[in-house]
Amino acid sequence: MSIVEPGSMGARLTARVRAILLEPKATWETIDQEPASLKGLYLTYVMPLAAIGPVAGFIGAVVFGNPKDGVAFHPPVLNALGAAVTAYLATLIGVMVLAVVINAFAPPFGATRNQVQAVKVAAYSGTAAWVAGIFLIFPPLAPLAFLAGIYSLYLLYLGLPRLMASARGKTAAYVVLAVAVSILINLVVTAIAAPIKRVGEGASAAGAVTAVPASRSHSVDMSKLEAAGEQLSAAAARAKDLEPIDPEVLKSFLPATAAGYRRTALRAGSLGSDGVSGVSAEASYAKGDGTYTLTITDLGEAGALAGIASAFNVESSTESGRRYDRIGKTPEGRMSTESYDNASKHGSYGVLVAERFMVQAEGDAAPMASLKAAVSGIDLARLQVLAKPRPDPDRPVPPAG
Repeated sequence: MSIVEPGSMGARLTARVRAILLEPKATWETIDQEPASLKGLYLTYVMPLAAIGPVAGFIGAVVFGNPKDGVAFHPPVLNALGAAVTAYLATLIGVMVLAVVINAFAPPFGATRNQVQAVKVAAYSGTAAWVAGIFLIFPPLAPLAFLAGIYSLYLLYLGLPRLMASARGKTAAYVVLAVAVSILINLVVTAIAAPIKRVGEGASAAGAVTAVPASRSHSVDMSKLEAAGEQLSAAAARAKDLEPIDPEVLKSFLPATAAGYRRTALRAGSLGSDGVSGVSAEASYAKGDGTYTLTITDLGEAGALAGIASAFNVESSTESGRRYDRIGKTPEGRMSTESYDNASKHGSYGVLVAERFMVQAEGDAAPMASLKAAVSGIDLARLQVLAKPRPDPDRPVPPAG
């Protein structure tokens, strides 16, 4: 029975997700040959996976709140629900739009029109972005959901020429067209959902957001597409053998004082979904009016998707006068995320360690220099060692220092 036939949910869905992420080339060959239908693809694959991001985003907004002017803004439940439903429906429509474009433009690129094959490409290439939507349940990890979308572009790069049988000399242009349409669809989905999410924040707040022009700069080295995809597939395959880290071990990394701030609270927790899980430990720190929370999250198997930024050399910078958001690399080559609002003095700084651990400091009235110092004060080299699979389960955890 094919994964796309009715009644093939559950274990087979999970198996297909893992296969397309860990062994994309071989899996595209299987997908190319198996029978499918538009209804089957949507009911058993697209609809359940596309729901992960909207559901996680809804829970994250209602439970944790969205950062706004230095505080966690909790939108009205109905507004958050409306944004989730809108994003979900727009995503479902976007898959079909991408498929229509792929099919319509097949002849100029030496490919044969086949609507079912085009829907397969659009459906399965979105897997990485949809699964990584689980990151939206915890706002500090939300940037990683965006980065995982780049791996979906790699899946599109592999699957399009295979399933649509494009001419050898015209494949590159065909892929560029499909990638451009995918990016455009993502921007449209975001634009549709954003106004609904802002409802309830207040007219003055909305005016403040829209009145300040923003400058944006984004860079993704797509020339490294195939090499990076191979690297990520290998990293994801290794991640299957990772042993979960004891939350108490993560807590041991959080010092009594960091960047001159004294620890006021210490706790640990977990987050998870089918196929994506992890644990985290966090501590709160204070000095005068300044406060911040230092968090270490073990992304587990999902860390392979988080490593996309490093593999593709992603850089992004957005400035709106008083606020900036950046994605880049540390001098050591680790992915970093950074944002700061000069008006509210709310900021965050995070570093991805060994494609597994996210270390992040987020706070109020604490300068960016202090947030960076807090993250740098964590023993990242020791975390690097913990990130590797341990063949001997009795091997002790490396000591601090």
